[in-house]
Amino acid sequence: MSNIVIATRESRLALWQAQHVQALLQERGHVVTLLGMTTRGDQILDRSLSKVGGKGLFVKELELALEEGRADIAVHSLKDVPMDLPDGFTLACVLEREDPRDALVSPRHATLDELPEGAVVGTSSLRRVVLLQELRPDLRIEPLRGNLDTRLRKLDEGQYDAIVLAAAGLKRLGLESRIRTTFDPDVMLPAAGQGALGIEVRADRADLIESLAPLAHLADTRATAAERAVSRAMGGSCSMPLAAHARWQTGGMLRIDAAWGDSAGVAELLRVRREAEVSSSSQAEALGRQAAEALRQAGAR
Repeated sequence: MSNIVIATRESRLALWQAQHVQALLQERGHVVTLLGMTTRGDQILDRSLSKVGGKGLFVKELELALEEGRADIAVHSLKDVPMDLPDGFTLACVLEREDPRDALVSPRHATLDELPEGAVVGTSSLRRVVLLQELRPDLRIEPLRGNLDTRLRKLDEGQYDAIVLAAAGLKRLGLESRIRTTFDPDVMLPAAGQGALGIEVRADRADLIESLAPLAHLADTRATAAERAVSRAMGGSCSMPLAAHARWQTGGMLRIDAAWGDSAGVAELLRVRREAEVSSSSQAEALGRQAAEALRQAGAR
């Protein structure tokens, strides 16, 4: 058994995620400590991620700690992990997924339909912006950055009538009571990897990859591999309004839904669905690439 140092962001949710992995590894006899860090993504709060470098801003400092040997593994929200990791790094495992859906949080309104005309809704995600605009073109959708607690505080201060957050983060922090409604994934299609945790290591750390293997959840690993393949094939970054969500059907069939929107609001929202029998991650990724190709043929750029 080994000593393992986890590099983690210092937000309450990131620490919960790191402590969750710490507990799972300690159950298997490892000695595990945390190395808390502040990333560029945590520091830049006045601009949208799509304008300042994307989701990689949340992982670069953690990767540097792995590269320099100050930490052994990094725990990420999978939807924050760039589709292509830098040379020398690998995603060692994907854990069992929490609720992948989006949630509406509002002090006064129980559903999206109940929001008054012109209500202000906060979100930092271009994906959520285009999906919300399709559902309620009258809403005023305003940027919302910061960690989960900061976003809830801004809502409670009256800056927004409602905000849209990942249900998983609220549930993990015991804030499920803040959720007024969870969106049906067919209506508000989740982001690739939403609700899942991924563990990143240096690719040359075969010892760690072996130690982490028991934490992997096979079905969710394959489902998220399909979702991430859509984003990778589309050049996916947070500057592109793109959604991808895979669900298991009976008989080993994996169904993936994907959607692409135009952030300028010029082109219509495109949705596609593909399904195949999947028994490996490579087959899951092939299914994701098929969905991306269907989006492109429908006019996605």
